[in-house]
Amino acid sequence: MSSDLGAPPAVTRRLGYLLKHAQLRLAELAEPLYAPLGITGRQLALLTLFGEGPALSQQDGAARLGVDRTTMVALVDELEARGLVRREVAPGDRRKRLVRLTGEGERVREAGEEVTRQAETLLLAPLSAEDAQGLRAALGRIVRGG
Repeated sequence: MSSDLGAPPAVTRRLGYLLKHAQLRLAELAEPLYAPLGITGRQLALLTLFGEGPALSQQDGAARLGVDRTTMVALVDELEARGLVRREVAPGDRRKRLVRLTGEGERVREAGEEVTRQAETLLLAPLSAEDAQGLRAALGRIVRGG
């Protein structure tokens, strides 16, 4: 189990250790909930990215998620093979491919978002509602740099 804190206190007090193990614990809780949807957390991240706002190209999606373009192509290939996304030629640039969710992709994205909320609730259950909200707010500030 990723949340096993068998390491010495000098290690387990480190912020990096705690953040990493909290993320691993969240994945442990979420992945079994994603399984009935036939997706992984990584695939849900892509569905969320391509399902929100204006259509993005594969290249733009890769940049936003911090993955290389070759990896993005392979990930989109997986989703396309499952009928969750489709690629379209970008207006004005025939070399660029926009990624759009299919109806099934949108259904899976919505269900996945609900499952994510369930997993997050399980992860944060040891905290009071106020502490959970404070943790989210503090992490948001850290990620945004202020």
